[in-house]
Amino acid sequence: MLSVERYENILEQLDKNKIIKVSELSQLLGVTEKTIRVDLESLEQKGLLKRIHGGAVLPEDESRIFPIDERQSLRSDVKTAIAMEALKLIEPGETILMDGGSTTQALARLLGDFPVTVITNDIKIATELLSKELVQLLVLGGTRIGTSSSLIGAEATDYLKRIRVKRVFFGTTGVSVQHGLTVLHSLHADWKRQVIQSAERVTLLVDSTKFEKVALIQFAQIHEIDDIITDDKIDPHIRKELETKDVSVTFASMEKK
Repeated sequence: MLSVERYENILEQLDKNKIIKVSELSQLLGVTEKTIRVDLESLEQKGLLKRIHGGAVLPEDESRIFPIDERQSLRSDVKTAIAMEALKLIEPGETILMDGGSTTQALARLLGDFPVTVITNDIKIATELLSKELVQLLVLGGTRIGTSSSLIGAEATDYLKRIRVKRVFFGTTGVSVQHGLTVLHSLHADWKRQVIQSAERVTLLVDSTKFEKVALIQFAQIHEIDDIITDDKIDPHIRKELETKDVSVTFASMEKK
């Protein structure tokens, strides 16, 4: 088993159980406890876990990436503000691709007032759009990875290779000016790479807390993105760095009106 595959398995167990033990991981993954300890050290250096005696737990600070379900439920007001800015980019009658994520789901909630065709592989997004008469919905099938609501499979990937949409809206686990866009699972990384290739315009929806976070696997660099929509609580230094890049950046206002 490759190290990246072990990392994925370790993080999946951490997401499920909140605490993991070296001895149990060694048995589960069929490698020595020494190998597991080296893996945990590497993941701790990335900020993805905190080592304890005999195992590891979730990081205690606000920068932690896990648990995924908890992370996706936070900052709903910020995600709605970002989604409202994203809505302005969609023209009636367009065909758009919506990748899974809590911010893209917020955008799905806002759709329905004008005709648009939406292609998605995400169950939650499809559910949001199902009853909206002006939205023509195409759902790509596949298999769910872990607790994600996104479906990934060979048929969906093959379909993406045959189409070209006006715009894709997607999210990411982490985004760094230096290290690019990263996620926790190789299958999600492969899917997002293909998603980017399928659209004329590539739009990243990401709240400010995800900047300068680095997850496990890189799937894109900043220069591959056409538009970034985030909130205006972003660190001023990161904001200044983004302004030097060849990407359009929109900052959703979080001021109370």
